[in-house]
Amino acid sequence: MSCHEVREFFDAYIDRELDVVTALDFERHLEECSACRAICQQYENLHDSVRARLPYFECPRQLEGKIRAQLRSEERGRARAIQKQPFPRWTAWAVAASIAILLILSAVLFRTIGRPPASELLADQVVSSHIRSLMANHLTDVVSSDQHTVKPWFTGKLDFAPVVKDLSSKGFSLVGGRLDYLNNRPVAALVYKRRQHIINLFVWPISQSDSGPRSTTINGYNVVHGTQSHMAYWAASDLNAAELNEFIKDQRE
Repeated sequence: MSCHEVREFFDAYIDRELDVVTALDFERHLEECSACRAICQQYENLHDSVRARLPYFECPRQLEGKIRAQLRSEERGRARAIQKQPFPRWTAWAVAASIAILLILSAVLFRTIGRPPASELLADQVVSSHIRSLMANHLTDVVSSDQHTVKPWFTGKLDFAPVVKDLSSKGFSLVGGRLDYLNNRPVAALVYKRRQHIINLFVWPISQSDSGPRSTTINGYNVVHGTQSHMAYWAASDLNAAELNEFIKDQRE
């Protein structure tokens, strides 16, 4: 199993949806490939974090009782109707099928209530990658304050060319860059510094139209994201929100 194939199976593996043979091939590859193993660990951490943060909504017992009582009442009513006036067998099957569909839709509804938007899940990934880059001593793959050194480094490693700006005159010093993995794809991580605060700017192509910056805070870290010229950008830092928005404004100019 190749790295590309393994990375297509991360979600299915974590959700225990792979068959036994594929799961064994998957785990065998993880034992041999440290890069895929690290990315899989990131997925598992995010999965555990989301499960811990979000409530799980179960069907209230009262509702279940009401549904069962309604079904029994309808069943008795159908039995009396059959005794009084026979009707084609397909009608009974249609009624039963309708009830089954209703129950399935109710179950799906209860399972999806409270599920966070995709942007919230992606924000969690961004913050996790930011924290991991600081903890694992893997902040940069290429170290340079020269934009003409950092940008060419990504050539051949990504299927796009990230825009690398020199913002030292604005008070944001370029530190370097590295490869990262977000939103189920490799992305460029550009690293800047504002005083003692590290800023990770994640960039990758996207088909959506331009959108203005939007801000959020996760576990004490500020996150700003948006799209411009069919490129998604997500910035994460412990820098205060006002200065991080200023950084994004300078990036968009």
